[in-house]
Amino acid sequence: MATSTRTLLFAAELVEENGTYTLLVEDVQRGGVQTTPVPKAMVDKLPIFLSALAAKLDPPPRRRW
Repeated sequence: MATSTRTLLFAAELVEENGTYTLLVEDVQRGGVQTTPVPKAMVDKLPIFLSALAAKLDPPPRRRW
């Protein structure tokens, strides 16, 4: 039986403070943190972006005719 280990590479947080949104991405391996402001319109669309990314990375199986 094979065993697997999971290694956290990046950690992300989306923070709201006084109506301003900031994305924080921590590089766990190298110890750096990057931040960038995010417009509310993008925050509102985040579930759509995540669904599109998931579909792109794990497409449904193709049907054969």
